[in-house]
Amino acid sequence: MSLRITPLTDLTHGPHSRRLAWLASDADSIPVGTAFLRLFTDPGQEHLAELTLGVHPAERRKRVGSRLLDAAVATARDNARRCVVAQAEAGSPSDRFLAARGFRKVLTLGFFRLPLADVDTAALAELIERPHPGYRLVSWQGAVPDGLAQTFAASRHAMDDMPMDDTDYGSVTWDVDRVRAAAKAVEERGDQLHTVVAIDASTGSIAGFTELVIPGNGAGDGQHYGTGVLPEHRGHGLGRWMKAESIRQAHGRYPGLGGLLTDTADSNMHMKQINDSLGYTPTHTTHQYRLDL
Repeated sequence: MSLRITPLTDLTHGPHSRRLAWLASDADSIPVGTAFLRLFTDPGQEHLAELTLGVHPAERRKRVGSRLLDAAVATARDNARRCVVAQAEAGSPSDRFLAARGFRKVLTLGFFRLPLADVDTAALAELIERPHPGYRLVSWQGAVPDGLAQTFAASRHAMDDMPMDDTDYGSVTWDVDRVRAAAKAVEERGDQLHTVVAIDASTGSIAGFTELVIPGNGAGDGQHYGTGVLPEHRGHGLGRWMKAESIRQAHGRYPGLGGLLTDTADSNMHMKQINDSLGYTPTHTTHQYRLDL
């Protein structure tokens, strides 16, 4: 098969990364595959590149994926990257391709869904109203209120020790500008960001948070983003408490919403137990792969 690999200009550069792209086409200039390589630019992640690769099903096993991969890996090396990471659904052609091309499986992610029609609202209310001495819940939509901005940014350190096995994602530095920029990005694409936090009543600081993004039309499925509790506040059931309140709000405010989606590393037993206790059921599994350069 005659194959041409064409580098493309991708204008979707963000404040924390830049992205490169390649198009594979056959002798008739018909596209048969694409590859995207995200180069992270923040301190703490400058060693990392993230690959997304796709080949038309009819063109697989003709070295299309291999040629695209070679172009992306060469560029990652040219940009002094230490590793390339990629994700594939378990058992898929991509899963087998990455393993065959020298990528090492470093993380298994389970994906789960909570059908909102199945939520036991009485049981949920009982869980939320159960006392958590020394803590109170606060929530908002969109960007964090000014009075909580500093402590909310500091609370993002709750994710620093989240189980990520051997993915080598590096470290992310959160400040007020970054949390506001993240909220603005959700707003600009037309979705709605809802945040629930647990506040330490003795200091007024945020002890933990959970985020949920709802589609702009209020239909389909919402997506949980981060949920974390700072180490010094763990052991009080705050993660489950916050997530339960997030479910309650979504159920009450969005009658057209079908369900809520979340994903958790297989090694994150604590969060898996929380999701199971709240009624989330598995949908599929993906593998995270890493290629050391």
